[in-house]
Amino acid sequence: MTQRRLHLLGLIFIVVLWGLSFISIKISVAVLPPMSLGAARFALAILLLWVIKHKTAPEEKLRLRDLPYLAGAGLIGVTAYFHFENNGVLLVSASEASITIATIPVLMMVAERIFSGGRIAKRRWAGAFLSMVGVWLVAGTAVVVTGSALGYLYMLGAALSWVAYTFLTRPLFASRSRIYIVFWQSIFGFLGFLPFTIAEFPSWGSPSIVVILNIAFLGFFCSALGYWLYALALGSLGIGTATVFINLIPVVTVAAGFVILGDRLAAPQWLGAAVVLAGVYLATIETKLKDTGLPHDETPVDAVEALPYHSIDKAKPNT
Repeated sequence: MTQRRLHLLGLIFIVVLWGLSFISIKISVAVLPPMSLGAARFALAILLLWVIKHKTAPEEKLRLRDLPYLAGAGLIGVTAYFHFENNGVLLVSASEASITIATIPVLMMVAERIFSGGRIAKRRWAGAFLSMVGVWLVAGTAVVVTGSALGYLYMLGAALSWVAYTFLTRPLFASRSRIYIVFWQSIFGFLGFLPFTIAEFPSWGSPSIVVILNIAFLGFFCSALGYWLYALALGSLGIGTATVFINLIPVVTVAAGFVILGDRLAAPQWLGAAVVLAGVYLATIETKLKDTGLPHDETPVDAVEALPYHSIDKAKPNT
């Protein structure tokens, strides 16, 4: 089997992992409060990430000049992100949360335009508009039924946290390895969870074996192995191919939520989910010129890198 095929299989595996992660969060957060769940998840992830780093980049030591970027990105992209996501999943269905968070690449595209001044093709703006309409259909239907929009506001907070994380991580791309960035950001993110975990201690439930297994799945597979494998696959397959696969994450979540949790989407929400996927695909798919192989857009925006831990694909080993 060729390396490309192995990485394609790896992407399929990652899509399944990250799609199922919303189900595991929904199950676990009912017993372990949101920030305590984040701490448990990343305590396990750090163990596996340390092993990977020890095997692949043992010579790469923490540098003091990287601390502001690593600590800032860890606190925003790990602590804050999972504060919002875990609280959001507590209040809305796993399927609705996954569909909402799928708009992160579009938000990143808009942020690039605002802060970096890059030009964005009309096709991408159309995709951004479609994705927002889709989220409105999904969330609006639920708000009419429940009368509460708080869960969706939490998911929006998660998406915006990831946009900020991406900008903080970029200065490290050129000179640090993927595993270095992920490992140290996970350390600082884990430390950020601890004060909140202590405050939540009175609310801890007694986890069953099912909950424990779901937390282990989140830590070892979704937060450690998944992110590392994704970074490796991007180096071989590129952003365009990865985008097509990553956009399927909500499909996995909706299917798993239907079977495992009994999630049911109303007809307007099914329409909204389809519109979100179409919009994100339109906004992020890479089109190529036949003669040069360059993107059509004059200043393309790689919005896919804004997905959780997806921005690490541009990091290079430290030499």
